[in-house]
Amino acid sequence: QVQLVESGGKLVQAGGSLRLSCAASGRTFSDYAMGWFRQAPGKGRDIVAAITKSGDTTSYADSVKGRFTISRDNTKNTVYLQMNSLKPGDTAVYYCAARSRFTYDYWGRGTQVTVSS
Repeated sequence: QVQLVESGGKLVQAGGSLRLSCAASGRTFSDYAMGWFRQAPGKGRDIVAAITKSGDTTSYADSVKGRFTISRDNTKNTVYLQMNSLKPGDTAVYYCAARSRFTYDYWGRGTQVTVSS
């Protein structure tokens, strides 16, 4: 089992920045690729960014490319999402998730990000 706890979400004005953190505990953190997802009101949960186990490769949804950066610190068992140039459309609950092979098996409870115009 892997336990994930997100933090850092809050209300921010458009154009501002936030850094989300996701602290992992349980099994060996570096055994898992990690992802950040988001779910806006009335919509499905979409992937925002992903990072490999070692952190050497990242990928992003088109909607956040150039604005968001995913990173991880395996010594601190933490994955981060740096979000810049935030837009009202980024408003959502943000979740982190851990993937051992093909599916994201473990999820956090989410942190709310609200971007005001």
